Amino acid sequence: MTRSPAGLVDYGLLASLGVMWGGSFMLIKLAVVDFPPATLTVIRLLVAAVIIFVVAISYSEKIKFRARTAWLILLAGFFGNALPFSMISWGQVKVDASLAAILMGIMPITTFLLAHFLTADEGLTVRKLIGGIIGLTGLVILVGPAVLLRLGDDGVRQLAIVAAAISYSINAILTKQLLDLPRRAAVAWVLLAGALVMVPVAVLVDSPQDLSIGVVSGIALLTLGVFPTAIATLVMFAVLHRQGASFFGQVNFIVPVFGIIWAAIILGEQPALSAYVALGFILAGIWVARGSGQVARMQPVVGRALPREKSGQ
Repeated sequence: MTRSPAGLVDYGLLASLGVMWGGSFMLIKLAVVDFPPATLTVIRLLVAAVIIFVVAISYSEKIKFRARTAWLILLAGFFGNALPFSMISWGQVKVDASLAAILMGIMPITTFLLAHFLTADEGLTVRKLIGGIIGLTGLVILVGPAVLLRLGDDGVRQLAIVAAAISYSINAILTKQLLDLPRRAAVAWVLLAGALVMVPVAVLVDSPQDLSIGVVSGIALLTLGVFPTAIATLVMFAVLHRQGASFFGQVNFIVPVFGIIWAAIILGEQPALSAYVALGFILAGIWVARGSGQVARMQPVVGRALPREKSGQ
């Protein structure tokens, strides 16, 4: 498929994804003040699922369910939404939004490292290996060896966010099995599956009926469901359709940056110098590993991996 060179509209759409996905960490930090992680995850996913279902219906998209399809959707809902959203939210009870954004920046690197062992067509090249070493060095700088030697509460929560990145990576590999499904309908069902998985957890652990909800946290949670989770997914479809997966892969470089910017503007956070050094290593690792665009094919976020282009990119 031949595409026109990327223009202002394309870069504008890409920047809007960076703004929305980068802002999700700030919104989570505001929402977890009143919403426990499991409850936050359920509401966020339900809000987004409703929006995407409406869009899927408007495109007349529907899925013919078979046992394998239902199982894959359930797994994608768990590893792509329920588990990472909950771990990020739990982690951000103590971890700053800017630090969480940088920690999650490691996700593309964990994706191609896992893909080497779990797929037949995503082998580890020298370039990917070097990029992975550079990126993981950044992660060590950010978390610090002290966290591994002395796992206090903050350290465990940082590692939970890293585990969320790994969960996204597992989802990127899983959802490759769903690429033949109608994209919007598949994402809607994955979102709903993730929410349903977390409902019993929220009821048993959070006691949501006893929550006292503040205005700021409530608005933050609704915004989280509408913009970074639902609308960003639709914008992602537009970017992939217009310019393909390689161009879209550049979003990995801007999400952590916008995460830091949002946290500084809204929350007044000022990351330590080591955080910026770590971010540089992580972004350099992604740049080296991407090469001709291999990593760009595997971008999970509510199914960032789901709508991969089939144009040879």
